[in-house]
Parts: sequence; C-alpha cells; structure tokens
Amino acid sequence: MRMVGTGKRIIIYIGESDRWQGKPLYMALLETLKEAGLAGATVTRGAAGFGAHSRIHTAAIERLSEDLPLIVQVVDTPEQIEKALALVGPMVREGLITVDEVEIVKYTHRYLQPLPGDKRVGEVMTREVHSVSPDTPLAEVLNLMLINLLKAVPVVGNDQRVMGIITDGNLLARGGVQARIAIAERLDQHTLQAQLGTLREEGKTAHQVMTTPVITVPETATLAHATHQMAEHNLKRLPVVDARGRLVGMISRVDVLRTVSKAHSEAGHPAPPSKVGQTVGEVMDRDVPIVALDTDLTDLVEKMISAGLKRVIVVDGTGQAVGVITDGDLVARIAPEARPGLLQALTRRLRGRPRLPDVNAAQLMSPGVLSGLPDTPVVDAIQQMLAQKRKRFLVVDEAGKPLGMVDRQMLLRAVIGG
Repeated sequence: MRMVGTGKRIIIYIGESDRWQGKPLYMALLETLKEAGLAGATVTRGAAGFGAHSRIHTAAIERLSEDLPLIVQVVDTPEQIEKALALVGPMVREGLITVDEVEIVKYTHRYLQPLPGDKRVGEVMTREVHSVSPDTPLAEVLNLMLINLLKAVPVVGNDQRVMGIITDGNLLARGGVQARIAIAERLDQHTLQAQLGTLREEGKTAHQVMTTPVITVPETATLAHATHQMAEHNLKRLPVVDARGRLVGMISRVDVLRTVSKAHSEAGHPAPPSKVGQTVGEVMDRDVPIVALDTDLTDLVEKMISAGLKRVIVVDGTGQAVGVITDGDLVARIAPEARPGLLQALTRRLRGRPRLPDVNAAQLMSPGVLSGLPDTPVVDAIQQMLAQKRKRFLVVDEAGKPLGMVDRQMLLRAVIGG
C-alpha cells in the first residue's frame, strides 16, 4: 500500500492501568488496529500527566506503580481512519480521542523500499565510461554510440570535468539524426553510412547538441541520493564525478535495479506479510497501446506515435497478449527500400499517411510477452526484467489480457518508496 498526500491521524489519550477484556487497553488497541489493516500505530508513555479524575501521575522512581498517561497515535488514509474509529471508540471508556488532518510525505518499510540506499554510488556505478570532447564531430559521436551500444555519452573538457551529455533525444532534436540509437543499431550499412555522411557534411560538433549544464552525482554520495535525483528529474543515468568534478563513472537505472535485485537475493527475504509490499498492480500505467494481429503497418505506426511509446502489445481475438512490436522491429523487418519512409513517419517528419508495405502485426511481432499478475511483487518484476533484458513488464489478468504496464522509471520510483 502507498500513502502519500492528505491523511488523518487519531490520537488516543488513556491511562497505563486501563484494561480491555483482561489485558492492557493499549495492547488491545494495537491488536485491533493491526487486525483491521491499519498502516501502523505508536504508543508513547508519558512522564507525567492528569486526566478526568484529576490525579497527577508521574514516572518518578518512587511512584512507578502509579497510572501513567499513554498516547496512542495512528496515521492512515481518511477511509481507514473512519474504519478505525468505529472499532477503537467503544474500547476507550475513560480517556480522550482526537482526529486531525495530516500531510503524509512518505510512508515506507523494508518491503516498500527495497533499495539498499546506504550504499555509495562508487560501489554501484559503471566505471568504464566512453566520453567525447566538445569539438568531437557529431558523426564520430553517433558512430561511437553505435559501436559501443551506448544510449548517452558525457562531454568532458581537457581536465575531464563534465561539461554536458549527449543522449538519444539530443541527436534527434538538435543533431538532425533520423532515428534513435535503438533503431539506428538495426539499420543496414548503406542507410547508416548515408546518415553518417550527412552528419559529416553538416559539420556539427558535440558542443552544439549536448545538454548543459548536466546533473552529476559524487562517487561518495549514497545510492538513495542518486536514485532520488534520477526519479525527481526523470533521468535514465547520471555522470559520476570525483571530489574535483572529474568524470569517474556513470550510474544508470539498470545499475540501481540490478543492485536492488542482488541485495534482495543475498538477503534471502521471506515473503512479505499479507497485504504488505509493493506490487506491479499498484504502480502500473493502465494505458497500454494494443493492436490486433491483423493491424496493418500504417495503423501500427500511428498507434505508436499517438501513444508516445516505442512499442505496442499485440493481442489475439480473445484479447490475450501474444506478442510485442517495437519501432526497432519495424525498421529491421520491412524491406530496405521502405525504411526511409518508415523512419520519417516514426520521427513525425512525414505529413499525412505514409505509403508503407502491406504487412500486419502478426508478421512483424516478436512472439511472447514478459508478463505477470497484478500481485507480482515489484522486486520479482525487476529480477525478471533484468534476466530477460526487457524494459517493460506487462501486467495481465488471469486470462492473459493486458491490464497495465510498468517500465524502469516506474520501478525506480517504487524501490525508493516514491
């Protein structure tokens, strides 16, 4: 369960000697609240106080046997608090109960926040990092990224201080590159060399397309800090610097999720208690782009563009998920002569409906989808995605019909309890 936002708090003032059905009242209250599924409760023992009977009670050594004041506090959603009041109200025969509104900024425990946040970034980061200088030709930058399967590359000065970063988005928006890296990796050599030749003719450099200033993280920072930075700014990776600001590594979402998976496996955590622990059903996006087996290529492209995603889920006649199609699949699986028009369509550089080959989703899809039920724990989904090198996890019902989807960014937020 996730609780962030407006909540309510119950405060119950009772005496230490108060009882309910033969046991201390405060213990009976805690047991009742726990059985009702409340998020948690805390009992505080007062040093001194007096109540309706006007006797002053104190924790002084010589009066330890006196009836000291106790405070029971419960914070939960407004609905849960109303439920709790109906249960505990009749149990307090002498005392005081108040309810007030609170702002919940964070609620977590080890099942909701599996991130080993106390680790240092230097322990988790990737140390072998390719970088470029500000005057590196853009054609060389793209070639470097393709050869080394990089999705981003830092730009550093002669002193190795980070000046900026070049990502897929920079190449598309500022560099004039026709396709993102994942697609360019699957282009034939003729098309790719033509693209590199165009970039050489244009003469752009890394400095002209990079994002600057760039958010960096010290290698001595905690993993919790770095992960919050990525989640807050919606970043896939951060350059890591030393005390002098020099590039020493990169930390990515995959690095973080891999660390979560490893820590969970090494700790050998038992299954979380019932109704405790975050699941994919709680964090999923319910808007899943779906196409039928007979959807043609033109409609497939429009579906991808309108959804703002780089993939669609293919379902059969019963609505069961049977495959997935990425934009890279489209480029790799259609005839070379049709690729220029497809690339233009995918990057929205083509007005009107493109003329594309007569093929359908059944012919283009990759069979099989990484999926699970809504109650799949977040950490389990992370481990499956890492093992199968997938970027998304489809959430399905018992019949295999799509309900939602989670990606790495959603999982990143989930592991920090966000």
